[in-house]
Amino acid sequence: MCGIDGREQELGHLTGYRGPAPVRFGRGGSMRELATRKLVQPELRPSRVRLDEPRNIAVSPRALRGGRASADEPGTPDVPPAPAVRNGVVLRCALFGRLAGAERVVPMSAPTGSGKTVLMRSWITEAGLAGHTGWVPVDREVRHPRRFWIAVADALRGTAAGSALVRPLTPAPDLDGWAVVERLLNDLAPLQDRLWLLIDDAHLLDPGEVLPQLQLLLLRAPQNLRFVLATRHDLRLGLHRLRLEGELTEFRAADLRFKLAEARALFAAAGLDLPADALARLHGRTEGWAAGLRLAALSLVGHPDPQRFAAEFSGTERTVTEYLVAEVLDRQSEEVRRLLLRTSVLERVSGPLADTLTGRPGGERILQDLEQAGAFVVALDAHRSWFRYHRLFADLLQLELRRTEPDGRAALHGAAAAWLAGHGHPAEAVRQAQAAEDWELGTRLLSDNWLDLYLSGRGPTLAELLAGFPSRVVEASPELIAVQVAGDLLRGSVENAGRRLAQAIARLAAVPTHRRGRVHIMLAVLRLFLARRLLDFPVVAEEAQRLLALTEAADAAQFGLGEDLRAAALVSLGIAEMWALRFDDGERHLQQGVALARQIGRPYLELTALVHGAHAMLLFRPDASQTERSWQAIGLAERHGWGEEPLAGMAYAQVGFVLLYQGRLDDSEPWLERAERTLRAEVEPAAGMSLRHARALLELARGRPQDALAASDGAEKLAATLAGRIPS
Repeated sequence: MCGIDGREQELGHLTGYRGPAPVRFGRGGSMRELATRKLVQPELRPSRVRLDEPRNIAVSPRALRGGRASADEPGTPDVPPAPAVRNGVVLRCALFGRLAGAERVVPMSAPTGSGKTVLMRSWITEAGLAGHTGWVPVDREVRHPRRFWIAVADALRGTAAGSALVRPLTPAPDLDGWAVVERLLNDLAPLQDRLWLLIDDAHLLDPGEVLPQLQLLLLRAPQNLRFVLATRHDLRLGLHRLRLEGELTEFRAADLRFKLAEARALFAAAGLDLPADALARLHGRTEGWAAGLRLAALSLVGHPDPQRFAAEFSGTERTVTEYLVAEVLDRQSEEVRRLLLRTSVLERVSGPLADTLTGRPGGERILQDLEQAGAFVVALDAHRSWFRYHRLFADLLQLELRRTEPDGRAALHGAAAAWLAGHGHPAEAVRQAQAAEDWELGTRLLSDNWLDLYLSGRGPTLAELLAGFPSRVVEASPELIAVQVAGDLLRGSVENAGRRLAQAIARLAAVPTHRRGRVHIMLAVLRLFLARRLLDFPVVAEEAQRLLALTEAADAAQFGLGEDLRAAALVSLGIAEMWALRFDDGERHLQQGVALARQIGRPYLELTALVHGAHAMLLFRPDASQTERSWQAIGLAERHGWGEEPLAGMAYAQVGFVLLYQGRLDDSEPWLERAERTLRAEVEPAAGMSLRHARALLELARGRPQDALAASDGAEKLAATLAGRIPS
């Protein structure tokens, strides 16, 4: 079913499923294509957009090179057919293809239940390789040298080619594994046909004797003898040599995770037709782990409410718990169990953080060992310093923690919050403080770090953290009410922002004395941001200049007045000056703000300066610079995953404006359409008005006066929302 022909493999051909042919964009492309597909972040540079004559855009064809299509982009291949199923087993054709074209040695390293054995067996059957494959399942007996090498010789002798070449091996108490390897190498030297040796559960092999002997066989085996080593963790086999020589094809846990379509096929094979949302939830909870999906399918058979089961499925499900306890948790020492249970309260864990929660050193070593052992611990960085647990495993650990330390969870959350706050992870610290129900600590942490989230473009995170406080706590805290103002501005709720800012200012006296100065500055920053949203640029300039003066004071750091705030004030002052037609001052402050934003690593603030500067220039003094800034902004947004943010929408609109003013209606329209999908007018009302005016002009040019009138009315309605008063 997968197009794998075992006879072709014997001849060394690379066969099997390759997936759809890659989609390639040509060197040329229309403005419509460019506007309606994601831009290629690393390839997009301002130099690729030039003015080939005054105020006329020319898009370099290179801007389209190397593009990657997605499901909603032009030229995307059809969705591949659903995976086939034979005898209840999903045929994983893409993996079969990788095995068919693999190099001489294939280590397959993944946790228990990842589907290694089923994958190998189904591949052998589908490819017709039963007569060309020797299978050695390792257990407690076969792990020792004498039994293992007898099993290897017997397995090879059971193949068509091996039966004529490999001599029988007589069991003997003094059987020498090294001698057996040399004998096998001599026997197999004349091998002409492709022969596979599959060693399952290779992690059980004796590391002192068997692994060095197996390494010798791997390094010196004839080219036509191929190996697959299925293991729960990496083996000490000196495989780096084979990797350097290009003779290694590695399979990891990520390769073996079931895709959503494969999960659907697995459930269908069990007679289950799950709704798409229920299937997606189960796939997400299991992270594509084969055993988790299989256990879910077994539990679902005959279940009266599949939707509810999918919503509630977790590592506490009885079948999953029994499996993970037996296969993973019960195999750990008391020290490791203590670390796993106590750190299960975390989203991610590092060695030093684990040491804090366990009260013992050595956490990083334990985590690295667990990750290498395939014990459902996933490294999150190349240095293997931060880790997370598989979701189902984390569920089980939390269940065990509640059983063994029912009164210790709050203390663990509190200790984690303190450590995370002290090591530069404020959002995680707030979540841990909320889990501990330490509302005072959580309030202080969010109040001190909201600006970091705001200037990083992490609006959803800020909203999520605010939602984690009970309403009674928020209503009683002037600081949290002030943070709500930032959330309102990010949502475009200007009226609520003004009302809450007035509440927070009125209740400033209720803030503890030692925090009042910091909160006072916080309110000034929010007043600046609200004034900018309402286009009250005199207030913007006044607050920005005051904040800049404060950042230069000797005690600035005491009140949180760092370079972040200075950069934000410079950008805001530059925008206000541009709208006041003080172009030289505005340009100077915007450039200073962009330079400082780059220096301190604030790309979202840089994006803000680029798009607002370009917008003001386009309105009041159009020239080549706003086009250059718009393209810089688009490239910056795409590189950081902000292509659907309102700020990116402003940049799309600006490109559309210029094309419209050039009379290039067909080129302009897709950019304006993209801006209309992305630019939320309630968040950026001034840009929203400009976009509606541009749409009105386009509709007039198209001969559609009613549509033009509707767009113009939309601009007037937006203008009416800007009549708010700035609290003082």
